[in-house]
Amino acid sequence: MVDHVKRRVHLSDWQPFLGLRDGLRRLRHWSNEKPHPVVLREVGRALDGRPDIVLLSAYLQHYNSVREIGRLAAARGTPVLLGGPMFNVAGVADAWCDLPGIAGVVGAEADLSVPDIVEAVCDRGDLTRFPGVTLPGGTRSEAARPLRNLDATPLPDFTDFPWDRYPVRIMPLMTGRGCQWDKCVFCSDVVSVSGRTFRTRSVDSVLLEMQEQARRHTTASFLFLDLKLNSYPDMIRGIAEGVGRYVQGAEWIGTVHVDQRRDNGLSRRDLQAAVAGGMRRVSFGLESGSQRLLDLMNKGSSVEGNSEFIRNAHEAGLSIRCTMFKGFPGETAEDMEATADFLETHSPYLDRVRFNDFSLLHDTPIFKAVMERGGAMDTLTVRTLHDRRARAEYRNPAMAGRGYRHAKARALAAVYGINRRPLRDAARQFDGLM
Repeated sequence: MVDHVKRRVHLSDWQPFLGLRDGLRRLRHWSNEKPHPVVLREVGRALDGRPDIVLLSAYLQHYNSVREIGRLAAARGTPVLLGGPMFNVAGVADAWCDLPGIAGVVGAEADLSVPDIVEAVCDRGDLTRFPGVTLPGGTRSEAARPLRNLDATPLPDFTDFPWDRYPVRIMPLMTGRGCQWDKCVFCSDVVSVSGRTFRTRSVDSVLLEMQEQARRHTTASFLFLDLKLNSYPDMIRGIAEGVGRYVQGAEWIGTVHVDQRRDNGLSRRDLQAAVAGGMRRVSFGLESGSQRLLDLMNKGSSVEGNSEFIRNAHEAGLSIRCTMFKGFPGETAEDMEATADFLETHSPYLDRVRFNDFSLLHDTPIFKAVMERGGAMDTLTVRTLHDRRARAEYRNPAMAGRGYRHAKARALAAVYGINRRPLRDAARQFDGLM
């Protein structure tokens, strides 16, 4: 019930409440984004050992933590090299590059080049010879191109991870980068460092990584981090058919896109084979129950296709999670009614739903379209740009109408009913991972 109340407050569009809602949101962001004292203490201890360099990989909500770590490093004369998924966006890199202690911000897939970049930092060399680097003051090198030969990337090393603190060892891995569809107008993943253009590894490469990580860490549980595990349909089929020969008792989860290709790897037979091959949970972006809205988003999916997929996946034995959002430009009360109808109809088949506000994110097609129109589209109006978070704060009065709010209340009640139920037994070990 507490989560339901928090969700209702966070997603409120009642006009007299918006000021308080925004204040509560800011308070929540402040609480979530403040540096953790344990992290700072442990970083300080590590810095006392006088390392040559600190390598940080950060999401945009880590700004305050990176700032404090940079200060600790600068006080000891240790350079910090910062990387992250959105630092290829110029405005974002500019907002971070002048933090204390930062020698450079890397917005590139540095799997193969990071040793040379580290050597250059330690030798006070010229970092602009490496693509995708922004220096303090804003000087930047040429944009980095997507990394093509993914089979040549090194095997991730998780030996220093504190596995003893986790009841289940779940190994993360990726079969490819980017998304085959690459057209959803709201999606920031496909404009990020590793999301630009779709590239895939070979099935054998993925299976060998699963085998080696299972051997190193005594586990048979895997989380695929791909934006869309079925971009290359033969990948999801290849894992299902082959993993048993490499990892006995393997269990795995992943995210897919229920697109309208003739073969998207998600037929009833494919889903049954995936479960037989160890798949335990599938996540996908449902976004809306309105076909009109899905078309506006250029989602490349259909309400009927989503419905068929959900029923087939549930029948096959998969735990199903989906993400959704409200407030996309042009959304109406009728669209939200369709979403509420869809959730109520499919409630028996869904295990978890994450329902969020629409996020207007930098460099996405919808962001560019809104900004080209002077910061407004339909009834949506941009209020503030937050470069360091790569997003815009906006108001959308269309969501304040009584009909829209009533339909949204129905949708959120359905979400609450779904999320309060126990998970399917086979997927419980993966609870907490989205």
